[in-house]
Amino acid sequence: MRILLSTYGLRGDVEPLAALGAALQAHGVEARVSAPGDAEFAALLARAGVTMAPAFAPVREWAKEMINRSRSASPEDRARLISAQAAEIVARQYEALSTAAEGCDAVLAFGLFPSCAAARMVAEQHGMRYMLGTFCPVWLPSPHNRPHEYPSHPLPPGVTDNRLLWEMDIRTKNALFGEAVNGQRASLGLLPVENVRDYVYGNPVLLACDPTLGPWPDSDLIDAVQTGAFILPDERPFPDGLEAFLDAGPPPVYVGFGSISVAREAGFTAIEAIRARGLRAVIARGWAELGPVDDRDDCFAVGEVNQQALFGRVAAVIHHGGAGTTVAAARAGAPQAIVPQIGDQPYWARRVAELGIGANDGAVPSAESLSAALDVALAPETSTRAAAVAGKIRTDGAEVAARLLIELAGQPSR
Repeated sequence: MRILLSTYGLRGDVEPLAALGAALQAHGVEARVSAPGDAEFAALLARAGVTMAPAFAPVREWAKEMINRSRSASPEDRARLISAQAAEIVARQYEALSTAAEGCDAVLAFGLFPSCAAARMVAEQHGMRYMLGTFCPVWLPSPHNRPHEYPSHPLPPGVTDNRLLWEMDIRTKNALFGEAVNGQRASLGLLPVENVRDYVYGNPVLLACDPTLGPWPDSDLIDAVQTGAFILPDERPFPDGLEAFLDAGPPPVYVGFGSISVAREAGFTAIEAIRARGLRAVIARGWAELGPVDDRDDCFAVGEVNQQALFGRVAAVIHHGGAGTTVAAARAGAPQAIVPQIGDQPYWARRVAELGIGANDGAVPSAESLSAALDVALAPETSTRAAAVAGKIRTDGAEVAARLLIELAGQPSR
């Protein structure tokens, strides 16, 4: 049996699929992961022992180009840009996944909506089973949450009926992605679909997040199978000098914002707030290439690092609220201060605050707001609560999903 796992996204999209691929292979199933061909993702999948099939383009330069294109655009222009990008992604990703899918029995697709649309069409053409996956409940139709708001397609003010808003979401996705999806279908000789959202989502959807951090109240709008987060075990040693830095004083505060554009300003503000409390910092460079602001010995910069080991030795974690970092910190019992920016990050920041395991600083941190968030994270009651929640985080999500996919792949396609 061979299963294709597909995503187009950042590290938080790729690492969970490395974990799932490893879990599948432990069951004797060949796993193949289609992901952006960036060197860091190739190394990650090699570490997990999972075969990589490169997606249509590496993501780092592509993402920077898309950000630059949209930065000065009006909401209407951004909507047109989204539609144009979608058409490019669907066509190019369809070609990449068609090659990757050879000999596969099923495909599980995560990541950007157009990439998942391409995966659905590849499954349809190859006669494979298909399933959509997501890492956060906020993306799924539910009476308990509102849909994502797109440029030039704002949610109407004053409307609180989430069912109505999710009906509107169908029209929004048709407007933004319908031409891309149905244009590709026409090129393949397939009939158009009237509801591109439900076509791409399918039913059920695999929800790969921890039920304590991201609970899924049952929804009659879609069925979701919640497995828990996919966690890739990490046994890597610390980089040179980090162990000695950790041993040289009290637990430091970790600061890392991944690929988020606010990282540089927020990083400097975080270091100032940490130093004001007489604490030390471990700084993750990330895409913004953060680092110490001077030559004092109270900061240590790291690149790729074993978060599972590091987060168990820090006083708190300041980060952007990505799903992977959030669950890693929660699992380690590390209090969190989150500076959410896009996508599902505000959801994770809100959940961390609701659980009492950290603080939500908001999208535009100031020295005062980040200092207040750090006060919450470093409070003794937050540490106590974080330790209690750590014991509730599931570690078997990849195993649960692997068994589900094996069962799915053995069923006839439809």
